[in-house]
Amino acid sequence: MPSSSTPTQRQRRLGAELRKMRTAAGATTSHAAILLGVDRTKVSNMEAGVRPVTPERVRILVSNYGHPGDGYAEALVKMAEQRGVGWWEEYRDRLPSGLLDIAELEWHADRIRTAQTVHLPGLLHTDDYARSVFGAVLPTLSRLEIELRVSHRMERQQVLDRVTPVDYVGFVHEAALRMQFGGRQVTRDQLQHLCEASERENVDLRVIPVDRGAFPGAGHALLFAHGAVPQLDTAQLDSAHGPEFMFSDIQLTKYRAHLDWMEKASLRPVESRDFIHSLSRQL
Repeated sequence: MPSSSTPTQRQRRLGAELRKMRTAAGATTSHAAILLGVDRTKVSNMEAGVRPVTPERVRILVSNYGHPGDGYAEALVKMAEQRGVGWWEEYRDRLPSGLLDIAELEWHADRIRTAQTVHLPGLLHTDDYARSVFGAVLPTLSRLEIELRVSHRMERQQVLDRVTPVDYVGFVHEAALRMQFGGRQVTRDQLQHLCEASERENVDLRVIPVDRGAFPGAGHALLFAHGAVPQLDTAQLDSAHGPEFMFSDIQLTKYRAHLDWMEKASLRPVESRDFIHSLSRQL
């Protein structure tokens, strides 16, 4: 299996949280190094996510820094414990690391909320629809690159089917439902698949009709992964250069507000399913 010395987004996030906790406590990297009995450079590497940090070291640091008693420290320890190799590592060095970071983010999320305005939710794609989406990428991808991305996207969907499936809420704008990626038949099959997926207990699919008018976050797709505690939530946006991950308090507050707006403006689940069925019949 391929390996990489480049830290994953989750490793960088754990390091960033340790650094944030240290600075809030007014402690230096030299102090942290003394606590752990290591060189100060190793502390810097831990906080950058370059060097793995053990659960025991996380416990030492949080117990000395002081922390809110709301499960935050325990959640950081759990992040350090969850260092096992995930299925996405099979794609290491074959796909952009950002795609693997998304899969890892989804896998460890307690809950997922997404907002889509052009493409339909990736966790609910059919393989033909996904193949059409990746086929429209510029610069053009080779057939092998497209198939690798399709395979990876299909494997991401196991978070919805595993023994403890993640709770998933998807907000889909009507414009995305009307986009015919792959043509009429592929789109029809994809819409039918959405309806079937929306009947799962852990899937809540909501449609935002065009008559709702303007709405926040209209220019991008959003993935919001809820962590074990709110401080560990992550917002991920797509960009032309790859996925962007955000987790500052200001950013998280902003995107929570976007999703809360969509919660109020969207059709209820049954209404959404009927709406999608209606669009499917028109194809």
